[in-house]
Amino acid sequence: MKVLVIGATGTVGTAVTSALEASHQVVQASRRGPVKVDLEDPSSLDTLFDELPDLNAVVCCAASGPLVDLASVADDEIVAGVQGKLLGQVALARRAVRHLRDGGSVTLTGGTFSTPLAGGSLGALINSGLEGFVRNAAAELPRSLRINLISPGWIKETLQSMGADSTDGTPVSEVAGAYVQAVEGTAQGQTIRP
Repeated sequence: MKVLVIGATGTVGTAVTSALEASHQVVQASRRGPVKVDLEDPSSLDTLFDELPDLNAVVCCAASGPLVDLASVADDEIVAGVQGKLLGQVALARRAVRHLRDGGSVTLTGGTFSTPLAGGSLGALINSGLEGFVRNAAAELPRSLRINLISPGWIKETLQSMGADSTDGTPVSEVAGAYVQAVEGTAQGQTIRP
């Protein structure tokens, strides 16, 4: 299969690319890579899909959302967070549907907080929105297309790089395996928590 990985240079994107390259042709895209795309710039998404015909799958590992203090966060910070991770991935999925080959798939990235997290209200809003979008969009897709959401929570290697306790983090290799299963499997409209 020909698979586009967006956010291919990050911790998760690098691991997902490596895992997929074993069996698939992978096109790596990022804000600063040779194939450029920015989820916050819809025209860059249009250009990307115009230049990459015959894709079987699109995987987005690029999305991130900040931790914010609910009492002091400004409205424009909320809008920026929603624009990047939520609306950017929705825009990506909408365009992918028009360009993927029959039976193709879209895999987006959310997040999981097992318990409420200080500063996590914006992230919870975005992640809940993504889950609802994927669940409903799955019922609307034509041509046997599939859409799923990977919701990994904290990545062990990310916690280690932050100097935080990584005990409860999920190893990035395990997370990458969930993306591979979403691309190669039959799941539809699911939120997958590795």
